[in-house]
Amino acid sequence: MNNQISVKQKTLNGAFSLRGKGLHTGLHIGITFSPAPEGFGYRIRRTDLAGQPVVAAAAGSVVETERGTVLSVGDVRVGTIEHGLAALYACGIDNCLIEVDAPEFPILDGSARAFVDGIRRAGVREQAAERVYFAPGGMIEYRDEASGAHLMLLPSDGFEVHVQISFDSGVLSVQSAFLGSLEAFEREIAMCRTFVFVKEIEALVQKGLIRGGDLDNAIVIYDSPLPQERLDRLADLMGAERKDAGRPGYIMNSPLRFPNEPARHKILDILGDVALTGAFIRGKIVAVRPGHQVNNRFARAILDGMKRGM
Repeated sequence: MNNQISVKQKTLNGAFSLRGKGLHTGLHIGITFSPAPEGFGYRIRRTDLAGQPVVAAAAGSVVETERGTVLSVGDVRVGTIEHGLAALYACGIDNCLIEVDAPEFPILDGSARAFVDGIRRAGVREQAAERVYFAPGGMIEYRDEASGAHLMLLPSDGFEVHVQISFDSGVLSVQSAFLGSLEAFEREIAMCRTFVFVKEIEALVQKGLIRGGDLDNAIVIYDSPLPQERLDRLADLMGAERKDAGRPGYIMNSPLRFPNEPARHKILDILGDVALTGAFIRGKIVAVRPGHQVNNRFARAILDGMKRGM
């Protein structure tokens, strides 16, 4: 643990609220971000449940990572938290109470842009206590042989993230992206949307996921030709406009915001998952084929390094 950097903790100067659809539940969801005292961290209150239970946003409380990060304490669950937490973390917010009236955060446009805009509207207030930093003395890594994922945290004087993604796809194969500082997040990463392959949609729907997914809240990649009838059925499942099955490519309603928007979104997800360590990191993250499951295991490895005083 390194607390030598003299930076004060920060919270919001006021509250802000957003409303939108849940990616997995399809529910219309309200969420409010409010100031919180020093040392509070990020905590999530389920206002729709009896007693309004609170879940601390911690890597050790992650119980599910398919198409999003889900926290659980006892019977209380809350998911799709990563975009909101990435925005808080990147904007330098240490302490925040988040109140949500559903079992997940709203997906909004599939990025963190609306969360960042809300933080800017509310303003940021400096607090008296020192911020908690972690600067590793050596490399911390997590490797998953099955998926080929490899995430590393290396010593560095600042903070940066390097990402490379790769898929067996003629439309989206290998991409890389880079974030040179948290200050660059708002202009380079915040607006980058989550993505899904058309060939994944049917199985996800059968699992009860992405019931709120549509062509306005995700990058949708059509790279494996399907019979027109089947593509039409998938479009109907998502409540989306039918597309020509003979034209592979990106089929969402608005064009890519960057040529490497999917890789940039992976940086967004990494920040949201690493925020669950409860510390701001001074170091360089290098991630090959990241995803929520390996991101969480990486965050737990960082926590282990913090406990061991690396």
